[in-house]
Amino acid sequence: MLAEAIHSFADSGNQGLLLWGMKQAKRPPSPDYPLGWGKAIFFWSFIVALVLFSLGGLFSVYEGMHKAMHPQALTYPWVAVGILVFGLIAESISLRACLVEVNKARGGRGLWHWFRESRQSELVVILGEDLAALLGLALALLAVLATIATGNPVWDAFGSIAIGLVLIVVAVGIGYEIKGLLIGQSADPLVVAGMREFLERQESVEKLFGLLTLQLGTSLMVAVKAKMRGASAEELVAAINRCEAALRGEFPEIQWLFFEPDVAD
Repeated sequence: MLAEAIHSFADSGNQGLLLWGMKQAKRPPSPDYPLGWGKAIFFWSFIVALVLFSLGGLFSVYEGMHKAMHPQALTYPWVAVGILVFGLIAESISLRACLVEVNKARGGRGLWHWFRESRQSELVVILGEDLAALLGLALALLAVLATIATGNPVWDAFGSIAIGLVLIVVAVGIGYEIKGLLIGQSADPLVVAGMREFLERQESVEKLFGLLTLQLGTSLMVAVKAKMRGASAEELVAAINRCEAALRGEFPEIQWLFFEPDVAD
């Protein structure tokens, strides 16, 4: 119960960190930050993973080991059972709400596939936390019930250790995914494929040579190199402007767009 209490406390603080990161990410560009603050959400998501690893995972493992070496009988075990059952119901509702948002974004991909490719760090963190919380509560409930059934408090200790290991694994997984975003990942592969297909359909584009994208929070920086159709400089400029406007209209998340043309022979 103490391990789950600490975990719940850490989760509450983590939601605050994510909200702060989302607020910071909306700050406009400045001379010091010409591409804006969009990646701030990635930084705070990584901090959440560290908090989950240390305050949640390591503390739970320590508490479990301490209980195993100094076992104590449970006090008010059925109160603990009631709290854990309520917690399971509440976390299930929270996870369902998170999955609704994930399903909007994953585009038919499997959940694991989406987790590995998603650029929405806040959704990745919330999904990971909700899954860890649900599994942690289930482990805590099983540990308490096993302790009641056997009268052996060592099951309570094993439950705390198991919860800690779950939190450590989830935190490492979240941290690994966020690391790529901090370094500088491209846009979601589905978005990149959509952009490539869209540009190749444009009448003024004869051949697409290159498409580079960079995820900056919820916005994108995009660089395009394409062979354009145009007999004069004026026609070429007009064709580029049409392509840029069409691309921005189709993908409104584009904040910076650079177009390098090559005139057709």
